[in-house]
Amino acid sequence: MKQEELYQNAVTLLQSLIRTPSLSKEEDATAELLASFLQGHGVAIHRKGNNVWAFNRHYDPAKPTILLNSHHDTVKPNTAYTRDPFSPEIEGDRLYGLGSNDAGASGVSLLAAFLHYYDRSDLKYNLCVAITAEEENSGSGGLESIIPDLGPLEFAIVGEPTLMQLAIAERGLMVIDCTAHGKAGHAAREEGDNAIYKAMRDIEWFRTYRFPKESDLFGAVKMSVTIISAGSQHNVVPAQCRFTVDIRVTDRYTNEEVLEIIREHVQCEVTPRSTRLKPSSIPPSHPIVQAGLALGRTTYGSPTTSDQALLDIPSLKLGVGDSARSHSADEFVHLSEIREGIELYIEMLKAVL
Repeated sequence: MKQEELYQNAVTLLQSLIRTPSLSKEEDATAELLASFLQGHGVAIHRKGNNVWAFNRHYDPAKPTILLNSHHDTVKPNTAYTRDPFSPEIEGDRLYGLGSNDAGASGVSLLAAFLHYYDRSDLKYNLCVAITAEEENSGSGGLESIIPDLGPLEFAIVGEPTLMQLAIAERGLMVIDCTAHGKAGHAAREEGDNAIYKAMRDIEWFRTYRFPKESDLFGAVKMSVTIISAGSQHNVVPAQCRFTVDIRVTDRYTNEEVLEIIREHVQCEVTPRSTRLKPSSIPPSHPIVQAGLALGRTTYGSPTTSDQALLDIPSLKLGVGDSARSHSADEFVHLSEIREGIELYIEMLKAVL
């Protein structure tokens, strides 16, 4: 299939996806659209929940597999929209609509690249394209739920809006809830053990501690105390003080390593809400990164979190559109960006396939 036809099909599919509401956990209809699109091109599909994936026609279990992944769920349209968020209007070079930029354009462009190589029997790698659900709410029913079904994966390209620049690392996210324990007493007498004062010592540690290893891309691990709660009334020394810490983990640490260091230094009880949103990266020397550099792309570290955080393999975040437009009112993507994205995906894969 020629690239112009791939481009036209991609835009038409993206318009259909925009017309079809697909809030996180409510992506049934867009999953059906994606399945029908692939089946219409003679591709055998797999589906679990609202996740749709497929392998190249000449899949060979003896070969390593490249994962091409993006998501088809969206956030709720914000109240500042002046357009119908579900109307895929084209004005000049702009295609408007909820999910057009994040991450519909990347998804349809990855599908176009997958179809370009689908029938090839001489590839060094297998290709697996997976357009998945529940990315926007980090749900367990999205990419994470199908990873065991995909088989061994060598590396991944994750389609998120990066202006088709190479995000070779992504911060992880860990939120922890901390509880400082004291002893209740009457505030007018020398009674009790004030949990707020205990918490203050630990909060000061979170404010001032610097992790020894710093990332070339991100610098230091960043910890921010964002919520605090204690006490029941003015004349009672509080027995507990609870606070929450937002932690942005760099590619120099795992979430588990950061958690261990925290517990070694603070007195409060520390409970992570989750450690599943891991920092991720791919070496600058990796062939897919080198292929992008050879095509004039640049590398950077992404401060935003995506489904890349759920992968335990080298992964490159690379996609159509601009992250600054994500979740914005009157979201749009440039048609020229889609055309460029398809071409770049095809050319970068060509260098490794």
